[in-house]
Amino acid sequence: MASASTAKSERKLAKYTAKRLAAARGEKVPLTVAGWVRFSLRAFGILLLLLVFVPLHYLYRIFAYGSPFPMLFLRFTAWIVGARVKIVGTPLRRDVFFISNHISWVDILSMAGASGTAFVAKQELSEVPVIGWLCGLNRTVFVKRENRMGVAEQINALREALQDNWSVTVFPEGTVTDGHSLLPFKSSMISVLEPPPAGVMVQPVVLDYGENAEDIAWIGEESGLHNAMRVMARKGSFPLSLHYLEPFSPVDYRGRKVVAAKAREEIERQLVANLGGPLRDFQHVVEAVRYRPKASTEISD
Repeated sequence: MASASTAKSERKLAKYTAKRLAAARGEKVPLTVAGWVRFSLRAFGILLLLLVFVPLHYLYRIFAYGSPFPMLFLRFTAWIVGARVKIVGTPLRRDVFFISNHISWVDILSMAGASGTAFVAKQELSEVPVIGWLCGLNRTVFVKRENRMGVAEQINALREALQDNWSVTVFPEGTVTDGHSLLPFKSSMISVLEPPPAGVMVQPVVLDYGENAEDIAWIGEESGLHNAMRVMARKGSFPLSLHYLEPFSPVDYRGRKVVAAKAREEIERQLVANLGGPLRDFQHVVEAVRYRPKASTEISD
């Protein structure tokens, strides 16, 4: 017979799981009073960081290029929202193309805070108020996959980001998962490696939130704002391990599809090892970026 404390823990876990599943269905899960306090304090902390680092960034840019302040802002923001980042392995410091699995918006804070990397993101994200501007500070490369005529321009932007930031990160799944799954990799934005810039290496990265992955993940029909509030209202902190795997030269692999397959193989192997068991099928198909400007009436081909 289970002890009273064990039964209480099980009831608490069941209630917690029910709220997380409701959020994934798009239902609004109200915050507790304590949750509102934690969210407000963390939001205030991020605002203070903005007030400090944004002026320093623009002041620095008057005298030099390659400001360190976006990286510092993102690093401290990750800490404020609760991420306690641990680096496993040795990340390359320059001329590297990171390829990673994707679980949450916290991924971006933690990876940029750890290495100063730029990112490849969907065009829709650039149109999100404030977020798009913050992404621009870190030289995010925005892509629009349906814009076939702009592929060359996008690839050139990636090459420039590699030169300016020394590293670029891409999430080739094209959306987020729950930390227990891995979707097929879309190789389109690995086109920057056809042919690869001289000296550039590819380094696979595995993001691991441990037992908190499903709660942190932004999946299903949950809105970005709701997920941010839910994560920032959590009690305490959560560990996040960045596993930097063995880098390889894209020169040794013929074409972006082969490079994507090699990176996915390495990421899957490490993810299975972290989980201690096989991956599972991902149940959600909604893309991570669902923002659409209200005035937009454009219909893509």
